[in-house]
Amino acid sequence: MTYYVGVSGWRYRAWRGDFYPQGLVQRRELEYVAQRMTSAEINGSFYSLQRPSSYATWHDETPDDFVFAVKGGRFITHMKKLRDVETPLANFFASGVLALGQKLGPVLWQLPARTTFDPGRVGDFLAMLPRTLDETAQLARGHDDKLAEGRALVGLPDGLDGRRRVRHALEPRHPSFDTDEARDLLRAHDVAMVVPDSAGRWPRMEDSTTDLHYVRLHGETELYTSAYPPSSLDRWAELCREWHDQGGDVHVYLDNDARGHAPHDAVSLLDRLGGVPEHRTPVPGGATEQGGG
Repeated sequence: MTYYVGVSGWRYRAWRGDFYPQGLVQRRELEYVAQRMTSAEINGSFYSLQRPSSYATWHDETPDDFVFAVKGGRFITHMKKLRDVETPLANFFASGVLALGQKLGPVLWQLPARTTFDPGRVGDFLAMLPRTLDETAQLARGHDDKLAEGRALVGLPDGLDGRRRVRHALEPRHPSFDTDEARDLLRAHDVAMVVPDSAGRWPRMEDSTTDLHYVRLHGETELYTSAYPPSSLDRWAELCREWHDQGGDVHVYLDNDARGHAPHDAVSLLDRLGGVPEHRTPVPGGATEQGGG
């Protein structure tokens, strides 16, 4: 069993000369992360539509067994607030997500803290989400001209099974989601309720709604800033083992990046869960402790 543990984003100036060795060039940072973790959350996709070439590069820079979670666009969650989003969803999935191929993991949908639980609006949104790669490609074909020629990818990479599942996780930040009705709705749509740790800022909901367990650790005592001490990492590792025993996949992403703690905590947590797989195939010419050249 592989635990998918990593960081939310990997390009942070404060990590250079600390987690990233002195002299490691920026273009080798993802390779360095991927040699020490089993997954990463693509965070830039939240702020803007990425390019197919970027997703293809991230695919090629990581080992065969590495998995990416992809953060859904804030235009959908924060600006449109889940309303009238069929075309924005098509644009998002046409922007290159399919280029990740077999490395595409869950898609994360983070809601604003002020968004309350509206079963009709949330249910309609969840019903639109594609559940297979074929459905994702079909939805992507509905993109509009916001994606210029050459900026859209609506086909599957060669050899990829279109029946492969595409999983989704929802991270609400309003206490109105901490109800049986909300959990039942996510369960009915096979969408995971994210387990967040946010220094008490947002509600922490741990009830499983699917066989996907998706955890985001934003900081134990100070949001985005504080580290997780060994005793806390021990507790999170034990929870991960319990979720694993329940079946399904366990994804954990560290988001306490402001002072550079996230990558160190991610590696420490993964070490408690067995580390990177022994069978891992390294990236050809991958980054080393001395940098990548």
